[in-house]
Order: sequence, then structure tokens, then C-alpha cells
Amino acid sequence: MNALAVYATAAVGEIAGCFSFWAWLRLDKSPLWLIPGLASLAAFAWLLTRIDASFAGRAYAANGGVYVAASLMWLWAVEGQRPDRWDLIGAAVCLVGAAIVLLGPRGAPT
Repeated sequence: MNALAVYATAAVGEIAGCFSFWAWLRLDKSPLWLIPGLASLAAFAWLLTRIDASFAGRAYAANGGVYVAASLMWLWAVEGQRPDRWDLIGAAVCLVGAAIVLLGPRGAPT
């Protein structure tokens, strides 16, 4: 699986896991929502270990940009709220930042 697919799948796992807690605590859903939520969070953590990066922090940082964009897709697809232009601009900035973290030359002078 290529890095973009791993990041996208990890983001969905993280968002779904966090949403299960949101649903339980904020939407008065059953605590049983936590069972798939915890499984989703475990899958998210495992998926990030599949990223070919020398350091965990770099993989996590790049995931942050993908997470922001995926969260806005979740907002639209699951919660029925269409992202506005500021959401989209913010997501684009985050994805550019993630690309810089992932693709920046290593070993270059600082």
C-alpha cells in the first residue's frame, strides 16, 4: 500500500475512533459505540507504523495534514455539513505542509 493510501486509511480510522467518543459523550449514543471506536484507533496506530519514515514524529506530523483534510470530508459525508472556503483553504495549507514534511530533502543544510 502506498503512503497516501496508508495515510488516508489511518485518518479514517482516527476520525472514526474519535467520533465514537464524540457520539457517546456529545450525542448520547450507547457506550457500545466505544468498542468499534477503540478498534478504529488501534488500526490507526498500527497503520502509521506502516509508513516508510525514519522517525515516528515525521510520520505523525505528515499525518496531521491528511487528518485535517479527511476530517473535513467526514464533516461533509457523515455530519452533513459542507465545508466552507476557509475550511478548504486551511486543508490545502495543511496538505502542502504535510507534503513538505514528507518530501523535503533530508540531510540538506539547515
